[in-house]
Amino acid sequence: MEPPQSPEPMVILEGIGKSYRRGVQKIPVLTDIDLTIGTGEMTALMGPSGSGKTTLLNLIAGIDHPDEGVLIVAGTRLGDLTEVELARWRAVHVGFIFQFYNLLPVLTALENVELPLLLRDLDRRQRREHAALALELVGLPDRMNHYPRQLSGGQQQRVAIARAIVADPTLLVADEPTGDLDKHSAGEVMELLEQLNRDFGKTILIVTHDPKTAKRARVIHHLDKGVLVRSENSRE
Repeated sequence: MEPPQSPEPMVILEGIGKSYRRGVQKIPVLTDIDLTIGTGEMTALMGPSGSGKTTLLNLIAGIDHPDEGVLIVAGTRLGDLTEVELARWRAVHVGFIFQFYNLLPVLTALENVELPLLLRDLDRRQRREHAALALELVGLPDRMNHYPRQLSGGQQQRVAIARAIVADPTLLVADEPTGDLDKHSAGEVMELLEQLNRDFGKTILIVTHDPKTAKRARVIHHLDKGVLVRSENSRE
């Protein structure tokens, strides 16, 4: 009897390079990055400011293009997609969590969570049901009709997580998700991300400068000056 095959990696990067231009000057941001992220893995990217970790996150999320190398995410070679195809791919496969929540202040929590579903073939009732379920999952069933200004920072970030998961994406990417939170709220947010990883098998990639946040991930990759300097398993 053959042993069960492990799933394909969620993310494969081979020889990834990225530079930006400032006038006639070419500034390298990432250099020859080789990286694999397993399906169902919770991974952290760490590094000092300017190390390239957010740029790398944006490449994996399909927001930006590498200058060189191979980038495969969720079985798709992103370099082969047009801008329109890439936008469609992101809508299906990627849920975004930001440091400053990026909630629309004129919309309720429920309406904010609904937003990604506007791109799906769902009627209003179905969108509301999906959004309500996502808010219940993050522990805010009693805050659905509250506006962002009526919520604490931790609650706003949980609304943002509900928005990120409402369309059931393949990959969650979080850029400094605890960076604007107090210690208690940061702990709650990380517990929620761990639950999504553990109970729902979500692949999660976190950019953080906080060692305590990074240690909640299974694997930590360290960047410095655009180079992947080392990787470690935080559970060892």
